[in-house]
Amino acid sequence: MPKKRSGGGLSSTQQAAKFLGVSVLAGAVMAGIAVPAFGALGLAAKGSVEGFDEIPTNLKRPPLSQRTTILDNKGGQIATVYSRDRTVVDLKDISPYMQKAIVAIEDARFYEHGAVDLKGVLRALNKNAQSGGVSEGASTLTQQYVKNVFVEEAGDDATLVAQATQQTLGRKVRELKFAIQVEEELGKKKILENYLNITFFGQQAYGVEAAAQRYFSKSAKDLKLEEAALLAGIVQSPSRYDPVNDEEEAVKRRNTVLQRMADVHDISRAEADKAKKEPLGLKVSKPKNGCITAVKGAGFFCDYVREVFLNDPVFGKTQKARAKIWNQGGLTIRTTLDPQSQESAQASIKDHVYKSDDVATAATIVEPGTGKILAMGQSRPYGFGKNETQMNLSVDSNMGGGAGYQPGSTFKPIVAAAALEGGKPANQVYSSPYEMDYPSPVSACDGRTWNEKGVPVANENETEVGPYDMRDATAKSVNTYYIQLISDIGICPVTDMAGKMGVERADGKKMNQAPSIALGTQEMSPLTMASAYATFATRGTYCSPIAIESIRQTVGGQKKSLPVPKSTCSRAMSENTADTINTLLKGVVEDGTGSEAGLDSRASAGKTGTTDERYAAWFVGYTPNMAGAVWVGDPAHKRKMTNITIGGVPYEKVFGGKVPGPIWRDMMAGALEGKDAPQFNLVTIPPSNIGKEEDGRGDEDDGDQDGNNGDNGGNGGGNGDGNNGGNGNPQFPNPTISIPEEWTISGNDNGGGNGNGGNFP
Repeated sequence: MPKKRSGGGLSSTQQAAKFLGVSVLAGAVMAGIAVPAFGALGLAAKGSVEGFDEIPTNLKRPPLSQRTTILDNKGGQIATVYSRDRTVVDLKDISPYMQKAIVAIEDARFYEHGAVDLKGVLRALNKNAQSGGVSEGASTLTQQYVKNVFVEEAGDDATLVAQATQQTLGRKVRELKFAIQVEEELGKKKILENYLNITFFGQQAYGVEAAAQRYFSKSAKDLKLEEAALLAGIVQSPSRYDPVNDEEEAVKRRNTVLQRMADVHDISRAEADKAKKEPLGLKVSKPKNGCITAVKGAGFFCDYVREVFLNDPVFGKTQKARAKIWNQGGLTIRTTLDPQSQESAQASIKDHVYKSDDVATAATIVEPGTGKILAMGQSRPYGFGKNETQMNLSVDSNMGGGAGYQPGSTFKPIVAAAALEGGKPANQVYSSPYEMDYPSPVSACDGRTWNEKGVPVANENETEVGPYDMRDATAKSVNTYYIQLISDIGICPVTDMAGKMGVERADGKKMNQAPSIALGTQEMSPLTMASAYATFATRGTYCSPIAIESIRQTVGGQKKSLPVPKSTCSRAMSENTADTINTLLKGVVEDGTGSEAGLDSRASAGKTGTTDERYAAWFVGYTPNMAGAVWVGDPAHKRKMTNITIGGVPYEKVFGGKVPGPIWRDMMAGALEGKDAPQFNLVTIPPSNIGKEEDGRGDEDDGDQDGNNGDNGGNGGGNGDGNNGGNGNPQFPNPTISIPEEWTISGNDNGGGNGNGGNFP
């Protein structure tokens, strides 16, 4: 019920409102003002004060949506994202010219009337009657503000926006009722402030601060008379009076505002005449919205931050709730991105792979022990044009990436870690012939077995003939050694170790229980592999990757901090196992397949990988304080990397150490410049006494030095990925095989598929 004054009667404003309510509902006033089709919703038919009183007076004023700013870990701006480009400012931070201009042109009697301007209603009614149409409306600034609240609440829902702006009597009546509430609760100055912050000024600018920045590249508090008049004139029709696209029409409208300001004595005639002669003086700033505007090539990282926000329950129980907060904006997100590392990653990528190349590259750096993502970049820029993409090649499919890429021999250290944890010695020797069949049966999880004979696997070169111990087999990336190793320890310890190291398929499916996983047949993302290798750097502790350090949100002028996801760290293996892997992989970059990736000034370790048919090549490596993964290949899995030019350099065959390795080296060198250079905790691996020279790991000049392309692109066997142990004229077999679809894994000896051809429910 309406509030009463202390004397028992209604206030003058309430009496007027009640009178107007009766008139409106009877169709006697509003029909001739701005509502050609009246009687909608049946409200007019009631024709009573009670009908007007039944409309609720609890106008919800949601916080205005604003831009969100994404920062790097040093506080530098990466990008701004928003559904509404708006920065809310106080009235004191808005030019007095702007305040006077908007009142003069939109509601000159704003400070004289209440929520409804009865004089204005009668004037509009008379003018519309004379014209025989609707030539003038009677909405006050307060009523316009209420309508804008409805539009803001509708967001991007076209149906709700249409309902909020439809020309019906029902909407007008609700608008009037809520306007009365707003006038009583807020007062004139706050209404004016809110109106100037909510209204649309065209060119994606919401609110006067965004408009001042868009059209004049200055703050709203610094607007001059003619600039304020221009902005005030736009509000009535942002498309018609758009100064960017129709300067002549905008000048006419601006001058109309100036004349109106003079008529109501806000400025003198002389001031108006002088301002009318001024040019528009536009200094347009283009809208800078979204990850496409990110600096330092960080568009994909920016997009990853958005995906984290929309997918992590810490920001809301449902995706709808999280999306509402994101679209509301007003967030300042400080991320883990290190500008030095990001710049170095992008510089290295640009030097080695061109965006127009047949293949692409993606690279990611994480911090061991914290899981912080320090860099994320790729050769094809974030965008919609030619040689551009919006697919983040560094992450899993559920976070904006693709289905992933087979990591090849970069998976072998995970097999080695599982074996060492299970008690196998680091000097374990296997016969490791050049070519062999997969041993069968091989134990899998839950008491099942992989069981199929006659599935071949070969090393990269015919010269790679065992026996080998783990050190040499890892340095040369000998396929048959690792097949014998996983057959010896079983598949389940390997998949268990992978799980502890955060290694999972990029498409979200379960790992196939087949021994070919030792050769890297399961598709994964660079972020997954970088985070997994960081486990070795921390001496056995895996930390899940994180991208956000803190978030501050501004809502209705109030600032608060939001909870953010935390990295979860857990021990994946013993320190001794990790130290042993570090010792093995240090040898890979010193005189093994990854020698071109080695860092001269600090301790480093890593592993190369090249998949069957050379659809993908990898280098994943680390120092004690940074871990990084580099992938090169065709995201569509169509272009083999043979007889190909990458970054202006022709290659007969691409290997993990020849393209990804140098990218990793240059990326990490720049990222680590000026930072501490700690050492690994290395172990002594007893000699295996198999009569082999310790340094016979091949020469980098050999064509197949890091040729770990035997990682089996999903077929039963691998085609080897070891280096040619000094032979400069190796032969490259092609062991591609097809696995019958009926092969399955079961609890008996019915057989099981190997690689992606396997079928393990």
